Order: sequence, then structure tokens, then C-alpha cells
Amino acid sequence: MNLIALFLVSLAAVGYETALTRYFAVAKWSEYGYWVISIVMVGFALSGVVLALWRDAFARNSRRLMAALPALLVVSAAAGYHFTTTNPFNPLQLQNPATWQPQLWNIAGYYVALLPFFFLAGLFISLSFVRNADRIGLVYGFDLTGAGTGAASVLTAMYVVHAFDLVPLLLLPLALSAVFTGGSGRGRAVAAAVLTLCAAEAILLLDNQAAYNDFKSIYAPLHTPDAKIVAQVTSPRGDYALLDDFTERVDTDISNNAGMLGIDGPPRTYGLYRDGNRIAALPQKRRHGGKPDGTLDTGYAGAALDALPYLLIPQARTLLVGASGGFRIAEVLRLDASRVQVLEPEPVLFAALRNGLGPAPPFAAAPGVRITNASPLTTARGGAWDIVDLSADFLDAAEVNASAFTQQAIAGYLHALAPGGMVSIPVSIRDFPVYALRMLATVRAALLSAGIDNPAQHVVVYRSAWNVRILVSRDGWSAARIAAARKFADDRSFDMSWYPGIDISAARSGIYNDLPAVLFDKGEVESGGPDDAIADEAEAVLTGRPSPSRDQFNLAPITLEKPFFYAVLRLDRIGTILKRLEILPQAEVGALVNLAVLAQAVIIAVLVLLVPLAAPGRVRAPQAGLLRSVIYFPVLALGFLFIEIYLIEKASFWLTDRTSGFALVLTGMLVFSGLGSLMTGRFAANPHRGIALTAGVVVGWCLIAALLLEPVILATLGWPYLARAGLLLVIIAPVSLALGLPFPLGLSRTGTGGFLPWAWGLNGAFSVVATPLANLIAREAGFTWVLLCSAILYGMAVATFPAIRKHSAWHQIPASSPAGE
Repeated sequence: MNLIALFLVSLAAVGYETALTRYFAVAKWSEYGYWVISIVMVGFALSGVVLALWRDAFARNSRRLMAALPALLVVSAAAGYHFTTTNPFNPLQLQNPATWQPQLWNIAGYYVALLPFFFLAGLFISLSFVRNADRIGLVYGFDLTGAGTGAASVLTAMYVVHAFDLVPLLLLPLALSAVFTGGSGRGRAVAAAVLTLCAAEAILLLDNQAAYNDFKSIYAPLHTPDAKIVAQVTSPRGDYALLDDFTERVDTDISNNAGMLGIDGPPRTYGLYRDGNRIAALPQKRRHGGKPDGTLDTGYAGAALDALPYLLIPQARTLLVGASGGFRIAEVLRLDASRVQVLEPEPVLFAALRNGLGPAPPFAAAPGVRITNASPLTTARGGAWDIVDLSADFLDAAEVNASAFTQQAIAGYLHALAPGGMVSIPVSIRDFPVYALRMLATVRAALLSAGIDNPAQHVVVYRSAWNVRILVSRDGWSAARIAAARKFADDRSFDMSWYPGIDISAARSGIYNDLPAVLFDKGEVESGGPDDAIADEAEAVLTGRPSPSRDQFNLAPITLEKPFFYAVLRLDRIGTILKRLEILPQAEVGALVNLAVLAQAVIIAVLVLLVPLAAPGRVRAPQAGLLRSVIYFPVLALGFLFIEIYLIEKASFWLTDRTSGFALVLTGMLVFSGLGSLMTGRFAANPHRGIALTAGVVVGWCLIAALLLEPVILATLGWPYLARAGLLLVIIAPVSLALGLPFPLGLSRTGTGGFLPWAWGLNGAFSVVATPLANLIAREAGFTWVLLCSAILYGMAVATFPAIRKHSAWHQIPASSPAGE
């Protein structure tokens, strides 16, 4: 059999998986991309089980089946994507007690639409193992390198092709695989593949139903009169659209008293959306005397919530984290900042500042302003700043920006301050006030790590109805500054929620913006009049004492080890959470989807495990003990994916971009693992030595990475991008080469019967478990524990490596040979 066909099918399968994940991110919400991973692995596991139960029949007809599969794969891929795009699933209705039941059928519809393709792809791959049982290492190498190439190819295609149009590209390698399947019927197979390809491409290109759903933030403004998309950028990190419509304004928090202060509201802008979610406002050209003047209208700056630090510190030297499309730079200049260094790591926003985007002009050069795309965590190594100011929209501008709100980042900002300086941290309370309390807990941890023993004396908290600003001073707060802050808030109808010496009872009587507590257990908002839920608990959080919210929510500090900003739900209270689905913020739903996928994955894995008991005469182990194999192949699946997920997280932070981190890790691990599998033959005479050596490398690498990787990342964050990416590949290479050996070494002990595809399916089934389980461990215990669990799993792999048992009760009765080439 020509293994190029296997390479192409693996390429297309991983590419299709990646394209579907992007579709869910753009059309729905990215959290529901977990389903794609689940469907992929369920299809692979199911194909392994089916082939294990009817191995001899498949082997006898393998030549004809392999020739027919490319055309079937083209049809199932096209049909699956078409029915996915027409599925009316609405995640908001899934959270509504009155409308959730029909959505379960829509979720089932995704499985019905997509499972056939991944079952057929898994069948093609597992048949390749069965037909080439004497060269498993080579087969596994072609499989992994094909998958790595598929991931890299699709990610590259995203630079020129919109996420909704990726799938038609992936039908080409599926059809091309028919050329390499071999056999006398190859001509008919090629003809069938070409015909189905033409029909499928016509359907997808002429009747592409993919579109933004009506709950995405771009949907409403896009459907206003005269709205139009004036610029687009396609890339692996997202599909960007610059929207011109009458609703777009600078998204800043302005005093309700702005009119009384003689201040106009924010100006009209363009809206920049990524994957249908608004991430920034970009300026429209101002005209002065009939000509564009290149300046931004920031007359509202003095009435904005985030103006206070600049009134307390005139002529401030400012480190600005996030430019808000240039408006935040113009605002701090309007507030008399003397020098501004801007950090904008989001690539499209950074490019827009430098070069403009469509009709939106670049930010006009200004004295004392320097714009870079450096990580905020590089600030502690240079400069003395009066104000470190995090822009309000910075957190949601990119997934990796959450690292700027961690304990380590805030401690770095404190070290970068000049005497008398302060850090200004925004928190949105539109969904839950508890996010502000969790940030206060993080600030407390940062102050303690900076050697400050009384954090409550170094913090001021003030707010509007929608947002909070936390000001952190390394030197404490003087009475004069506190008085100035209180006057600023009173003049603009903002509320002081905490300052050293506050009288909570007196403050409650003068509240401008009611903020009642949310009783999550009861699903109620408790208010007996004007209230401030943050003021009620700020002192307890800042001093480390128990508070009511600690019983209901996770208030643990945000750290680089657990960099999840939107993770306030306590999963040990899952019953209460499920009763309150309708009030959960969208960002918190991902954890529940993860749990649902994990529960489903465990059920599927158990069913696959039970196959030998259900059909002991069909799944026979000629050499490998059943009990050892039942442990060995699952621990390989879990261990491999745990390392991959750990590395993706660390690489995303290191490269300051989730997509780049994902692409480099996935492609690098698959390609290097594929190369490693080609070395399987070197251990044919002594496979026990091979698995012991491999596990030793993996366990040693895990322990070294757990101790040294984060310090290396922090020390090199300021390096050029290519240098960081190159070092990442150097770090990935040794462990990935080693990871390519255990699976083919284990399969080589299973013989050529039904046990081989069952082992392959078992590995696939536990790969379904691995991703949500790793996410759960990381959320609850941290990413280092994910890595240490992988080390333990590979230690178990050595102990359970399938041993030759000449008199095993599962000894193989000779099976029919696979069909000839």
C-alpha cells in the first residue's frame, strides 16, 4: 500500500478538524469548539472498535474499501459541513430553562452531521495499520507527519481564506488520495473521487450557509441601515472586520454628569470585530477646514472613569497597556501625560496604529509617545513610571492578554513604579461584581509578593454602574490623595467602594450607582436600597478574611499557573450552577461545556474498554496481555495530550499569541513525533529498552520543564519573535521525538488480528478524555500539575508495556492475511 494516501487523509482530517473549530469560533462561540475535538476522537475510536470486531472481513475486502473511501470521505466532509452550517443551534437558548431542550437535539445534529467523516477517516487510518502491521513505525510516521502538515497548511491558508471557506480546500487532498490507494480499481476510484469532488465543491461554494449567528456582537450593528464592512483581515488568530455604522462609538465609561460639566460624549468611530466580537474602536478621520487633521476627538477624557490617576499625578510618565485603537493614547495625552510608552501586543491592532486599517488612519506621531508590541510582563526590567495604566478593553482584545492581569504581572508593575506612582486596573462588572473581588484578591497577592504586609492600605477602588477601577500604590495613600479621589468621584457621580479609612455605613448612604449583591445560591439579587456589593466585601478580601462571596465563587488569585480570568464558578457546586445557567456570563460557559464533553468522553472510553469482554472471540491478543494493554494505550493517549496542552498554553504566553503558540506546538509535536516513530525499528530486538529509554526522556523532560520553563520564558519575553519561536521548537523537539516511539512499540506487540485496531481505538477514545481532563486539572490545580500527571502516566507506561505471553488465554488464532497490494 502506498502510504502517501495515508499522509493525505491524515492531512485532510486534522485540517478539517481545525477548520471546524474556526467555524465555531466565528459563527458561534469558541467554547463550543470542544465538541469538534470530541466528535473527531469518537469517530476514530468507533472506527477502531468496528474494525476490531470485524477485522477479518475488512482485511479480505481492504483493497476495494480503501479505493472507495476517498470518494466517501469527500461526500461526508462536504455534507457534514453543509449540515453544520445550517444547524440552528443557539447557545443562549441552551442557558434558558424554557428553551434548552430543543438545543440538545441541535447538539445531537452536529454529531450526526460530522461523525461519518471522522469515522471513515479513522477507518482509513486503522486499515492502514492493519494492512501494514509489519511496519507500524513507518505507518505511524506517515500518519503523524500528515497530521502535522495538515495543521500547518490550514493555519497558513487562514491568511488568505476566510474561516467559512476553508473546508472546500480540504476536499482536494481527500480526492487526491484516491490516486495513491493502489490496486486494479484505482482508475474507477479516481474517477469517483473527482466526480464527488466537483459536486461537493459546487454545493459548498454556491450554497455556503455559514454566517454570524444573531447573538454575536457584530450581528446587530451589521444589520443597521447603511452599515458596511470597510476593511477585512483574515489570519489564523481571527477574522477581522472593520464596520462602519451609526452605532459605533468609543467604548469608555463617561460620567452621568458629563453634560453638567460641559463635556461632549465619545465620538463616532469604526468598530473592529474579531470573529464577530468587538475588540476596539478605530478612529474616523477628523476634518478641520475641510481637510483631515489627523487628531482624535478626546474632549470627554476628563469625565471618564479612568482619568483619576492623571489628576492625582500631573505630567505623569505613563506605561499604557493597550491602546484602544489609539483613543486611549490620545486620552492620556489630553490628560497631560508627559511621556507615554504604549504596549499593544495584539498584531492587527498594533498594525492599525502604525499603518491604519482601511479608511481608519494610523495614530499620528506625537512627541513623547512610543508604541511597541511587547508583552506587559517585560515592564519590570526597565523604566520608572508614574502610572501603569491598563486599558479597559485590553483584557478581551486577545485571549493571552489575561496574563497582564495575573499576580506576577501586577507585582512587575509595582516594581516598575517611580516613588509615588500607581497602577490602574480595570474590571468590568456588567456580568458579575465578583470579578472585581477576585481582582482585589489578585492585587493582594501581588502586594504581598512585593513585600508589602498591609495590602488594604495601598488600594483605592472606585466605580460606575458598569466598571471598576482599582488603583494600587506601592507607597500607600496620603489623606490628600484620598480626598482628591473622593472629590473626583463625587463630581462625576462615581462611587468610592474602598479606600484606607473608609466608613462603609456612611458611604452606603451616598451611593450614586446601585450595585446589589448577587445571591447565586438563590438566583436572586438582594437589595434593600442603594447598595455596593464591592464595598461590602472589599476589606475582607484585601485582608484575607472570609467573605460571603468566597462561599459561592472562586476568588483565588489569577496567576501564570492558572491564568483564567473568567473562572469564578466553583465547579464543586455544579448543582447550583446548573440551576442558574440563565444568569451565567458567556465567558463562564466554557467550563461547563468542558465538563459535559469530559462526561461524554468517559462513557465512550468505558464502552471501548468493554469491547473485548463483549466479543472475546473477535478481539484476541496473541502476544500482549490484555490487562497491560488496557492500561498502556490509554495512558499514552492521556500523557501525549497533557504535554501538548501544557505546551500550547506556555507557548501562547511566550509568543503573546494563542494561534502562533497552537500552530507551532501542534505542528512541531506531530512532525517530530512522526520522525521519532520512524526509529521504532531500532528497538525491534529489545522493545523493553526502547520504552524504558523513551519514558526516561519524557519524565526527565517534564520535570525539567516544570522547574525551568517559566523562568526561561520570563527571561526571554523581550527577545525577537523569531528567536522565541526557534527556542520553542528546540525545547519541543527532544520530548516530541521520544513521544513518537511508545505507541508503535506497543502496537508491534498486538499482532495482526482484531486486537491491533482495538488498541488504536482505545488510544483514540482516551484522547477524547485527555483534552477536557487536562483543562479541568489546569483550571483547578494549575498547568504544572498537568505536566506532572503526564510524567506519572509515562512512568505507568513502562510498568504496563505489553509483554509477550506465549500461553495467554487471549492468544491469537491466525487471521486471514490482508489483501495483497
